[in-house]
Amino acid sequence: MAQLDAEQAVARPLETRLFAEVSKGYTIFRDGDVLAAKITPCWENGKIGQARLDNKIGVGSTEFHVVRPGVELDERYLLHFLRQPAIRASGELRMTGSAGQRRVPAAFLRDLRVPVPSLDEQRRIAGILDQADAIRAKRRQVLAHLDALTQSIFRGMFAEAPVTTTVEHIAIRMRTGPFGSQLLHSEFVDDGAVAVLGLDNVVANEFRWAQRRYITDAKYEKLKRYTVLPGDVLISIMGTTGRCVVVPENITTAINTKHICAVTVDRENFDPIFLRGCFLWHPESRVHLHRQTKGSVMDGLNMGIIKEMPVPVPPLGSQREFAARAYQVEVQRALVRRALDADNELFASLQGRAFQGEL
Repeated sequence: MAQLDAEQAVARPLETRLFAEVSKGYTIFRDGDVLAAKITPCWENGKIGQARLDNKIGVGSTEFHVVRPGVELDERYLLHFLRQPAIRASGELRMTGSAGQRRVPAAFLRDLRVPVPSLDEQRRIAGILDQADAIRAKRRQVLAHLDALTQSIFRGMFAEAPVTTTVEHIAIRMRTGPFGSQLLHSEFVDDGAVAVLGLDNVVANEFRWAQRRYITDAKYEKLKRYTVLPGDVLISIMGTTGRCVVVPENITTAINTKHICAVTVDRENFDPIFLRGCFLWHPESRVHLHRQTKGSVMDGLNMGIIKEMPVPVPPLGSQREFAARAYQVEVQRALVRRALDADNELFASLQGRAFQGEL
């Protein structure tokens, strides 16, 4: 499943083995077949791609549906048709099974009605969508290079810096969000003056306004101790754990949920952007997090583990130099991100028009 890249819509082989070794217990497919993940959340996340093999035959997870177009259907046209958000949403509604193990049935794909213009027209449409998708892919590559640049700057400046203290000793305050009945989902409102920050705000290792959640002023009066401040460092401790962001200076009044640990540092002595760098890239800090948790996804991260994480304390001038250089990279990332958002909107428009006979 990991070899199917949802963004590039391509499944590439991991290794080559004798067919006799893998003829049982796997899904068999051909080069050029379209593979669609059955199981949640892979289906919802767009794990649909085309097999690009070194050999004619491949095998993979039994969690794949294999869709092989007939002679009247172009494989790239079919791929783009299946990757439409509306198709994924319809498939989600048809899922069967228990929570966490729900799957899209093969009957859903068999019953799909696909518009079938001439092969030449299908190839024309697929070519336009391929070109638009290639632009998005190049933009994502630029973003990845910029991400790697910030990491490279940090490691070049601080990878050899010895750890001399812990997060607990450089923090003014540390807190996770309200638990249990302190804050119920039913108490969220669609609009308000007090935002509620959750995993979706930190999961990409950059602060993003994703789904907006709010609470009333009256509820906030009871939860003021969970207020998030500009410059706070937020770490995800549930779900996709170990992700880390710095709260922007222009944050509105907000609190964090129980899924996040908020760290307020003394900014006269410690830069929050540097602390984020430690969480993500400092060798000894990373070793601590992995040793204290259960594996690469960092299950079981908690505030106690974060308190004990070792960090270096280089001169404040060096920390701020890194923060300034990271900010310069972030300015470029923001420009590329906006361009990618525009690319995504254009692609969605082309995709919608393509299968309505309007392209």
